[in-house]
Amino acid sequence: MTTQAQQDMLAKVKNEVGFIAALDQSGGSTPKALKLYGVDESAYANDEEMFTCVHDMRTRIMTSPAFTGERVLGAILFENTLDREVEGLSSAHYLWQQKNVVPFLKVDKGLEDEANGVQLMKPMPGLDDLLAKANAQSVFGTKMRSVVKLANEAGINALVAQQFAVGKQILAAGLVPIIEPEVDINSPEKAKAEALLKAAILAELNALSDDQHVMLKLTLPESANFYKECIEHPKVIKVVALSGGYSRDVANQKLSENNGMIASFSRALTEGVSFQQSDEEFNKTLDNAIEGIYQASKT
Repeated sequence: MTTQAQQDMLAKVKNEVGFIAALDQSGGSTPKALKLYGVDESAYANDEEMFTCVHDMRTRIMTSPAFTGERVLGAILFENTLDREVEGLSSAHYLWQQKNVVPFLKVDKGLEDEANGVQLMKPMPGLDDLLAKANAQSVFGTKMRSVVKLANEAGINALVAQQFAVGKQILAAGLVPIIEPEVDINSPEKAKAEALLKAAILAELNALSDDQHVMLKLTLPESANFYKECIEHPKVIKVVALSGGYSRDVANQKLSENNGMIASFSRALTEGVSFQQSDEEFNKTLDNAIEGIYQASKT
């Protein structure tokens, strides 16, 4: 990637108002995303057809007049989307060149089984190759998710250590990692888990070198402005929030109470849009969703 494009993308993410669209449902979550969109499993016979269906859905979102860099800072893509085209351009190039939306790539390979109250990321043996591919497509950053279920200090420390270790590999490849240690919104120990998580994140942030900067993607916290120290940390470019299963209205309300935190919603973004809608209906529904999330992200 040219340094200029990278600098322009960094300036946009850092300084402009807006949010990040999470368009990165992968193998396991794609059937559910398609079903919510109104495309039943009978519409595809195999994975390839399923991914074509979901690419059609994402293309409809990305090409919508409602979806532009004025309100959408960035979009997170799944590797399969990166390999496909939108209106004759590779997906990542289309986002940046046509929409002024910064492209990110989901790089994790899913979650391990729960142990010590957390789900770590599965190994990523092909990560360097994937990062090289991302660089070739002018992708700005990456995203990887692990999940905290319980307030287990050893588990949370191991999870955060894993996120930052992989984050440093991503930084070394010239990309910006979005570190995503999600806290399950249904955890019976959510507030306590968040306290342990914040302490572990701050310790890792403080250990980064001067030229290492990351983004964080966190569950909307139990108490407003809980992640203030993370938002203001000199090593953090932006803190984004995941909707985590909250409805869009609830997620927007919680987000608006957290100053400086912006949205990176997936299901909450596409809530209400469907395959059956006319383009006019679809674009109007998407426009309303984008506007609501944008306003909540402005606080």
